[in-house]
Amino acid sequence: MAQVPFPSNLLPGDGSPEWMSRADNAWQLVAATLVGLQSVPGLIILYGGAVKKKWAVNSAFMSLYAFACVFFCWVVWGYRMSFGEKLVPFWGKPAMSLDHGYLFDKAFLGLFPNATMVYFQCVFAAITLILIAGAVLGRMNFYAWMLFVPLWLTFSYTFTAFSIWSPNGFLSKMGIIDYSGGYVIHLSSGVAGFTAAFWVRIIYAY
Repeated sequence: MAQVPFPSNLLPGDGSPEWMSRADNAWQLVAATLVGLQSVPGLIILYGGAVKKKWAVNSAFMSLYAFACVFFCWVVWGYRMSFGEKLVPFWGKPAMSLDHGYLFDKAFLGLFPNATMVYFQCVFAAITLILIAGAVLGRMNFYAWMLFVPLWLTFSYTFTAFSIWSPNGFLSKMGIIDYSGGYVIHLSSGVAGFTAAFWVRIIYAY
């Protein structure tokens, strides 16, 4: 039986190498977008309606700023610190993720390129910071939040993500598995939110 040739748009090429699964890539992008929609507009609307009227705009912008700031920090240094080459057992080497050659290389996991993985992991990093914002709504100065977001992403989130999710992380090599972000996202954001709320209360008390 003669083989039916693929349509020209399905043939492998520079933008669609043979190792890439278009179905896996499409679903990964859809899943990442759904997570992003939980943040913008999801949590923006939730937080804006959960506080007093005078704090509504501030609370909404805390979420919006965190989402935008994380995207910038993630592609400049955050992703490679979380999933790149090992610097120390719990941290990767900081580097940019915007190089054309790097973005089209195969990701460390799955049948899709780094570009897709960078986006997928970025929305999880962003929503983690936005979850922390829920603990300090109406109590934290916006300028302080602007400093907190990149610092916490760099010195806390990348630490846990590399340790557990990266194949090079020391906890990953020990066999620790975190399928749904129970530690990297939820536990770390919960502890950070509790700590931030405590210190904001102490600072305002004085």
